[in-house]
Amino acid sequence: MKAAPTAEPAVAEREGDQPGHKSLGRLMRRPELGAVVGAVAVFVFFSFVADSFLQTSSFSTVLYYSSTIGIMAVPVALLMIGGEFDLSTGVMVTSSALVSTMFSYQMTANVWVGVGVSLLVTLALGLFNGIMLVRTKLPSFIITLGTFLMLTGLNLGLTELINGTVSTKSISDMEGFASARDLFASQLTLFDVEFQVTILWWLGLVAVATWILLRTRTGNWIFAVGGGAESARAVGVPVARTKIGLYMGVAFAAWISGQHLLFNYDVVQSGQGVGNELIYIAAAVIGGCLLTGGYGSAVGAAVGALIFGMTNKGITYAQWEANWFKFFLGAMLLLATLLNAWIRKRAEAKS
Repeated sequence: MKAAPTAEPAVAEREGDQPGHKSLGRLMRRPELGAVVGAVAVFVFFSFVADSFLQTSSFSTVLYYSSTIGIMAVPVALLMIGGEFDLSTGVMVTSSALVSTMFSYQMTANVWVGVGVSLLVTLALGLFNGIMLVRTKLPSFIITLGTFLMLTGLNLGLTELINGTVSTKSISDMEGFASARDLFASQLTLFDVEFQVTILWWLGLVAVATWILLRTRTGNWIFAVGGGAESARAVGVPVARTKIGLYMGVAFAAWISGQHLLFNYDVVQSGQGVGNELIYIAAAVIGGCLLTGGYGSAVGAAVGALIFGMTNKGITYAQWEANWFKFFLGAMLLLATLLNAWIRKRAEAKS
């Protein structure tokens, strides 16, 4: 006589523990998922409504425009993950270019001297924002709004005082200009298509920022201070140093963008940059960053910048009125925010 089975067969693994569901859960938790979905939708849309959108030369133009936003959107995203804002980024880019060109012109120095002085001044602006934030305990909105207003006035006032106009003098015939242009504003030819070097700067910043966030202790600190500064401080995170470093990172990117602005056009208009800070923040938000901090990614910010580039140039290639650009950006910002919130809730429910 056969013995009865001693136990029922083992119960199958829970659905949520199966490898496929684990992979799906990890994917759902990625902050840039909503931006990637949005980027695909924008690409498909303009592929149908704009005949020239899929041309290789158009792709180069889209990438260039996206890179000019993405260079700033990436460090702005890191700052937002750390729980802060910077409203001075747009005019800081212009300040960086103005310092470089006016110092070189007035001192009749090698252009590279002006570039170096501009780097020091721009980093000092980031240091100022960071120190003011941690020392005064005022909201970053107030601190950087004050910096925005001061820089706007200084850019216009000093340029007109020194040059007699609101634009700078040409420095294209000065020593060092050609080599500086090669670094900040040259074009690279690939498969008979010209690409701006800013695309390499953009991708390089994305790679470095992603490595910092995901592979270093500093990245853990950034997420911690964004999630709760007091809690982070209680477990030994150097909150003040982390936030100051984030502001200086934004300033470094502003220096890169400013040098591109100068060496791409030679002459700088001192009133430029106002309003661009909102575009950088919007790109980071579309890319998955939360306004409350503690969540986001550099890759998401890069995708957000790409969405801006595709939308801006897609509207041009479709021969629509340029006014529609702002409407599309506002709609994408709202939709991306809602989609990111929904994805995050779904991911948290599955975890």
